Amino acid sequence: MKHEEQEIYAKRDNKQSRYDKRLILKIVQEVENGLPRKEATRIYDLGKNSISSWMREYGSNKYQETIKRRSYTKLEKRTIVSAIEQGRFNVKEAKIAYNIKTEKIIRGWILQFKSEKVEICTANTSAMTQDRSSSNEIEKEALQKALQEAELKIKALNTLIDVAEEQLKIEIRKKSGAKQS
Repeated sequence: MKHEEQEIYAKRDNKQSRYDKRLILKIVQEVENGLPRKEATRIYDLGKNSISSWMREYGSNKYQETIKRRSYTKLEKRTIVSAIEQGRFNVKEAKIAYNIKTEKIIRGWILQFKSEKVEICTANTSAMTQDRSSSNEIEKEALQKALQEAELKIKALNTLIDVAEEQLKIEIRKKSGAKQS
């Protein structure tokens, strides 16, 4: 049997006392080497945020770079969501193409923008219908006025033609069935 030497760390007296720094460094190294944080929390009986704060403080630079969260602008999010909605990508392809950590992030964006679209549609519908009804009435009045002006113009032109035909004794109106010269 192989005997491993175990280091003995100072125990905490109560919840307010600090952990032994050697223990903290050991836990940070184990997490960097692949031990899941939940497992480390269970094994060492730690609080939820202890490992996160230790990783920020004592983690290696390489680990800090790989774990760093990337933030996306609204424009980037909308671009990705619209690409999925237009069928250019599915969620998996978008994850790979845009180098996003998980598909869950993209699905969250899709839900977020769908709810925004619904809010926009419901908020503007009532305002749009009121605008349409008022604009329809204005447009109707303008069309009626234009129709009246056109009828007056036609009447004036007909009168002008009648007067010209009488005074000049020339037939201006074309007769139906007349032969062209």
